[in-house]
Amino acid sequence: MKAALVEAAAAGDDTLMEKFFETEDLSEDEMREGIRKGLVTRSIFPVFCVCAGRDMGVRRLMEFLGNVVPFVSEMPVVQNVAGQDVPADASAPTSLYFFKTGVEPHIGEVSYFKVMSGTVKSGDDLSNADRGSKERIGTLYACAGANRVQVDQLVAGDIGCTVKLKDVKTGNTLNGKDCENKFDFIKYPNSKFSRAIKAVNEAETEKMMAALAKMRQEDPTWVVEQSKELRQIIVHGQGEFHLRTLKWRMENNEKIMIEYVEPKIPYRETITKMARADYRHKKQSGGAGQFGEVHLILEPYTEGMPDPTSFKINGQEFKMNIKGKEEIDLEWGGKLVFINSVVGGAIDLRFMPAILKGIMERMEQGPLTGSYARDVRVIVYDGKMHPVDSNELSFMLAARNAFSAAFKEAGPKVLEPIYDLEVLVPGDYMGDVMSDLQGRRAIIMGMDSEAGYQKLSAKIPLKELASYSIALSSLTGGRASFTTKFSSYELVPNDIQQALIKQHEEEMKEED
Repeated sequence: MKAALVEAAAAGDDTLMEKFFETEDLSEDEMREGIRKGLVTRSIFPVFCVCAGRDMGVRRLMEFLGNVVPFVSEMPVVQNVAGQDVPADASAPTSLYFFKTGVEPHIGEVSYFKVMSGTVKSGDDLSNADRGSKERIGTLYACAGANRVQVDQLVAGDIGCTVKLKDVKTGNTLNGKDCENKFDFIKYPNSKFSRAIKAVNEAETEKMMAALAKMRQEDPTWVVEQSKELRQIIVHGQGEFHLRTLKWRMENNEKIMIEYVEPKIPYRETITKMARADYRHKKQSGGAGQFGEVHLILEPYTEGMPDPTSFKINGQEFKMNIKGKEEIDLEWGGKLVFINSVVGGAIDLRFMPAILKGIMERMEQGPLTGSYARDVRVIVYDGKMHPVDSNELSFMLAARNAFSAAFKEAGPKVLEPIYDLEVLVPGDYMGDVMSDLQGRRAIIMGMDSEAGYQKLSAKIPLKELASYSIALSSLTGGRASFTTKFSSYELVPNDIQQALIKQHEEEMKEED
């Protein structure tokens, strides 16, 4: 291992390389010089095993920082997001980059930063390049672990912290006058493991959310999502251990007992053929009643399809005379195209928004599994109204029921989210990983090699990704990694669709 280190140190300098070829060794001072040059060119990345709690390896690390690591002025000049050089010059305009936020009892947020250029003093007024807000720097500290030493100023290259900033998050840049730098050094990895989280005592849900928000400030790779669609709070992390850490901190530091459950899958519903339905809503209860009748046709919608001219249903032809058309991009993906083809004033134009509202309400809760519906074209072609009893509510209810009846007759199908999956795996484990993926309904799209690893590309249903992080780690001894990205919605196999419909029906019975 020493020989490998000597060779790596020699690689950064021609003189050292010549000596290495002659003697196959370097002195300690020469090794330090070679490693320093390797750090400057970023061809060497040292890794130390350190335990501060037991004081193991700490002195060795500090000696390395003092004896070997290059000064800021020797390192390549940093660039801002605009690609401009920002030298570490104490006399240049002030720029601070905030790389960490800690939350401490009795103090609150502690913001850690590096001075990228210029000099910062207590009381300086700076502007936030990311959020547009103004900040006044309070007390400045130089940090040594949990110890903070108050200082009057910090200069380019220094790392320090301050407290009680109003509106500064991890990754923000603060600038002095006449300076518009913005830095973007930290690229957070996409989350790989998700669980729905809930407080054991429901009364503590609000307290739990506040604690999650605070913990996310300290570690932005915990992503918290309140899903209106799934009616769950989802926590995304880097793996099972990452989420176990969150649970431990929640229960030991915040004293809130929590539990994890499997997140629900955001299924979608759509139709595969045309169907027609009508519905009459009629209610009489003294005075003005309620009356609205809607006749409509549903069909699957694909981008760019022509407007309908006629439909033939059960031997009867329905001619379409389009009076109005709305294309609605649904916030959950896909489209609803709403066409008014009512002739002869059978339904007054003023009731059309109410009909559309009734249809939209039903699309938010599909008839099969209660999931959002998408990619549907609705043509309202006839109906009836009453001069006194017709109102917006009547037509909204009539449209909702007519849509629901037609949807069930239009070959409804459940769609599931499919993700692009990339796995980096050592060659020895390739076979095991591939057979595991095939058991998860994945489709292998291709193989490649990258940095000594095999790269496997596949498409996989989100449902099958729920426990993939643990399975992959177990299969490869923790040596493989993966990334995922949403791809599209595809039809679920028929047996899974039937199971989902049955499960939804049972849930509805329980609610009743």
